[in-house]
Amino acid sequence: MTREEVFKTLSEVFQDVFDDETITVNGTTTSEDIEDWDSLEHINLIAAVEQEFGMKFTMGQVVTMKNVGEMADIIISQI
Repeated sequence: MTREEVFKTLSEVFQDVFDDETITVNGTTTSEDIEDWDSLEHINLIAAVEQEFGMKFTMGQVVTMKNVGEMADIIISQI
């Protein structure tokens, strides 16, 4: 899976989790960019991403991710 394909899939997951079809994520997207992205939605988002890509983030990865680009890098390294 290419980085572009990962971002396309991530955008779809974000749209589903946040119930907003206008969301398109990129490497610099952070929680500051999405209105409803709070700590509870972060947990839902991580679970949805793990399910979509068939992988698991470690707790260390979850707490150190600074943006969606870092999330994509971890996904690419595990699939």
